[in-house]
Amino acid sequence: MSKADAFEELRPLLFSIAYRVLGSVSEAEDAVQETWLRFDASTTRPDSVKAFLSTAVTRVSIDVLRSARARREQYVGPWFPEPLLDDPYEDPARSAELADSVSMAALLLLERLSPLERAVFVLREVFGFGFDEVAAAVGRSEPACRQLLVRARGHMRSGRPRFAADRAEREALSARFFDALREGDVGALRDLLAGDVSLVGDGGGKAPQLARSVLGADNVARLLAAVIPRLARADITFAAREINGQPGAVFRDRDGRVLHTWALDVLDGRVQAIRMVVNPDKLGHLGPVADAWALHHELRRAGHWPPR
Repeated sequence: MSKADAFEELRPLLFSIAYRVLGSVSEAEDAVQETWLRFDASTTRPDSVKAFLSTAVTRVSIDVLRSARARREQYVGPWFPEPLLDDPYEDPARSAELADSVSMAALLLLERLSPLERAVFVLREVFGFGFDEVAAAVGRSEPACRQLLVRARGHMRSGRPRFAADRAEREALSARFFDALREGDVGALRDLLAGDVSLVGDGGGKAPQLARSVLGADNVARLLAAVIPRLARADITFAAREINGQPGAVFRDRDGRVLHTWALDVLDGRVQAIRMVVNPDKLGHLGPVADAWALHHELRRAGHWPPR
C-alpha cells in the first residue's frame, strides 16, 4: 500500500482525534494536513502507520490548542465549537463513546481540561488507545498519563448531567420541538423546554446575536415563537439536521447560504439548552455563508426586527 493510500485509510480517525482535541473543523483539517506533510517527508516506513500518524496528529493538535486557548480567552461572547454535521470515523465497538464525545456539551466540558489532559482523555476514553500508545502520542510516561486521565475524568464527571436521553427519545422530542417552532406554538414549545433552559448564541462579535443568554422556558418559548415567523417572512428557512451527534438545525437565507446552526441538548425528556453558532468564521465548512448583517438590516427595515 502506498503512503498516500495508507494515509487516506486513516484520515477519518485522524480528523476525529484532531476535532475532539481542538473543537474546530478548520483547525482539525489543518492538523491532518500537517500530519500528512510530516508523514510524506519521513524517510523510513514506521512499523505501525496508525501509531505514527496518531502520534503526529495528536502532537500537532496539542500545539495548536495551546495557542488557540489564548485567543479563546479574548473571544467576544460565548465560545462554541465549530458545528460538525458528520463525524467521518466509525467504530461499532465504540459508537456510544464516539457519539457522546462529539456533542457540544461534551466538547465544552473538554475545554476545562489542559491540552495534555484533553489529548489523553480523547485517545484513551474515546478511541480506546492503550496507555503505551497514549504515552507515546503525548510524550509522557504511562504513570503520568494515568494521572492525567484521572484528573480529566474528574473534570468531565463533575460537569455531566445525571440523566442522558437515548437516541430515539432525542429524535422524537426534537421532531416535536421543530414542529412547534414552525407553528409558532408557544404552549407546545414551553412544554418541551426544561424550566431552566438556556438559549445562547456564539457570534464572536462578527454577526448579530442575542445581547445576552435567554433563560427559562417561558422566556425562550415566547422569543422563539416571535422570531421564527419574522425570519420566515424574509425567506429564511431551516432544516432539521444532526449537529455534533445531537438534534439540531441549519438555517439558510433565500439563496441557500448558511446563516447559523442550532444544536439542542436533550436530557431527561426536555430541551435543556439551545446553542446557536452565528459566527461566519465557524460556518464556512458547511457551504457558502450568508451575510448576517445585511439580513439583520433588511429585517429591521421591513419592521420584522426586533421581535415584539
